[in-house]
Amino acid sequence: MDIDIRAAESFMAGHARVLDRRCFALLMGGSDTAGALAALDAYRNPDGGYGLGLEPDLRSPESQPGAALHAFGVFESVARFADPPVTSPHAAALCDWLESVSLPDGGLPMALPLTVGEATAPWWAAADPSVSSLQITSVSAAAALRVAAHDPAVAAHPWLQRAVGYCFEAIEALEEMPHAYVLSFALHFLDAAHDTRPDDAGALLGRLGKFVPPEGTLPVEGGTADEKLRPLDIAPTPGRPVRDLLDPGVISADLDRLAALQRDDGGWTVDYAKISPAGSLDWRGVITVHAIDVLRRNGRL
Repeated sequence: MDIDIRAAESFMAGHARVLDRRCFALLMGGSDTAGALAALDAYRNPDGGYGLGLEPDLRSPESQPGAALHAFGVFESVARFADPPVTSPHAAALCDWLESVSLPDGGLPMALPLTVGEATAPWWAAADPSVSSLQITSVSAAAALRVAAHDPAVAAHPWLQRAVGYCFEAIEALEEMPHAYVLSFALHFLDAAHDTRPDDAGALLGRLGKFVPPEGTLPVEGGTADEKLRPLDIAPTPGRPVRDLLDPGVISADLDRLAALQRDDGGWTVDYAKISPAGSLDWRGVITVHAIDVLRRNGRL
């Protein structure tokens, strides 16, 4: 199925927040990395972390681990789409903040106490700040490892080293099928860690791969009635180790599905719970950039 890029551009202009418009411009061949970093700065707090709705379903202003992974995503984009790669000192400063809120075992809590509870999803609001979460630590460490491939300051940061150690230990301890998001994010982590620890990551990818069904679809317990993680949620990028867990035909069919999800207004949407009007609209900008990026990486654009 053909993707209507012009319609996507119109959607982003009419619906997306500035940050996602800047990232979309980079994806489309733009060179204004400074503009994307400036847009990210609007969500940055004096402590070096990020909040203020950078994670669309967590609207509270204080810095949160859930916002950090979105910030790392922007740092990865400005490196990946620039030649030579562009780095920001704020990436290492974010690692400083993450180190300051990490728990003694090296893990991150799912969320820190909120100062504003309105318009925030219950999984953030009800999180226990005294317990390490493999879900948020693994996805944050995975995003940081992708930044570290371009940024020596992030690669050498003690927070990342401790977080990586925590993730390997926590994944090694998994004996039963975890929640769909825990499994998906742990696989993302192992895929990213494979570049620096191939033996350790490869062995655990094989173990966790047994939890992934042949069709690559994971129902989300506690989500909406039809909420599922799909093959491209697990393995979005060709040529990566985690892609070997899924049959090429399964990936091809999911690319067809993803392409077909472009709406008449040019954008994509999400099938998980909508928490607030602002968050729902923000997610559409985020997921539209993501969908086009995945389709392009897989040769569909």
